[in-house]
Amino acid sequence: MKTFLIPLSPEEEADCLNRLKNGDRMAKEELILHNMRLVAHVTKKYSVNEDESEELISIGTVGLIKAVSSFKADYGSRFATYAIRCIENEILMYYR
Repeated sequence: MKTFLIPLSPEEEADCLNRLKNGDRMAKEELILHNMRLVAHVTKKYSVNEDESEELISIGTVGLIKAVSSFKADYGSRFATYAIRCIENEILMYYR
């Protein structure tokens, strides 16, 4: 898949995070789908060819899912900043 949904606005993201905090499963899916572009962006640093790129996107998606599940807005960081670290950590664990 070469096209991704547009990123959420800060207000939409805050709303999703608030709904997620209250147990809304659809908010989790929405955050994942709207941040897949972020996964693709991060994986560009690590991939060499098309086949590897697709595999890294799959691995990076696992990192994104972990980020959505464990993000705490109370700590003051932005979701994208936290998600990038989770995505990179998942990719780096793959290369070990």
